[in-house]
Amino acid sequence: MSQTSVADTLREYLSLLELLDDAYWEAASIQHKDMLYDIISIFSQEVSEINKLSIQDHHYPYEVITEGIRRVVPKLEKLDESREEVIQRTQTLTDFRDILSSVLGILEAQLRTL
Repeated sequence: MSQTSVADTLREYLSLLELLDDAYWEAASIQHKDMLYDIISIFSQEVSEINKLSIQDHHYPYEVITEGIRRVVPKLEKLDESREEVIQRTQTLTDFRDILSSVLGILEAQLRTL
């Protein structure tokens, strides 16, 4: 599998962040909000660092920048297992399933190369 570009990764991460934000506001319990907030914080830091890159560098293959993103996969997998309980709205849940597989693919490819 070819590596995902910085631009494609940024697009996927921003889509995930938007869905996580929706899920946060739709969540019914504090525990679910805490879990979502933790993941949102990790991805926000990574996106912030990606945004510091020159736009000319966005065609290069993506490489993990922050330490937190290296450890987010188990959190995403836990969220995926409990997504029916955590994510209340049908549209958010459907979109989340689609984007999560793409993001996990990017992250797992990165962890294999480290």
